[in-house]
Amino acid sequence: MLTIRLQRIGKAKKPSYRLIINENARDTQAKALEILGHYAPTQNPKVLELKTDRIEYWLEKGAKASETVHNLLVKEGIIKADKKKSVTITNKRAAKLEEKKAEEAEKQKAAEEEKKAAKDAAAAEAKAQEESAAESEAPAEEAAPATEEAPAETPAEDAPSEEKKEEAPAEEEKPAE
Repeated sequence: MLTIRLQRIGKAKKPSYRLIINENARDTQAKALEILGHYAPTQNPKVLELKTDRIEYWLEKGAKASETVHNLLVKEGIIKADKKKSVTITNKRAAKLEEKKAEEAEKQKAAEEEKKAAKDAAAAEAKAQEESAAESEAPAEEAAPATEEAPAETPAEDAPSEEKKEEAPAEEEKPAE
């Protein structure tokens, strides 16, 4: 069975591809029956050159397109069909993705709980402020009991008198002989 598929060419980490047609059982690096176009996904913008008349010819003869080539042909409008799923995920990778989703869900749930707790705390604080404001607006007689004035202290008790300061006079200097 003939297949239209990609043949990788180009440098390391700079892939470019040829669209080729050859037997399905043959290696993609083997000699192709015909080169049907070029595809460079790493260039900006992506380059896709196709020989549409030759591709349509081979498809009429019964050739099948690989999943990736099928999606490229659908995108270019050569084939009228739905895109195929061309990437497969291994079970190991799928398990890692599920773990990552679960961790993100836990983080999001924790963040929502924190927001809710902060909102509740803010509401409680606002309620407490309203209650304290309501208490301060109450009549002064109810809010605070009458306080007795403390007797004023005399200044003589607080500060030492000048007489006490003079009790110890400084020694007088003796005249030099």
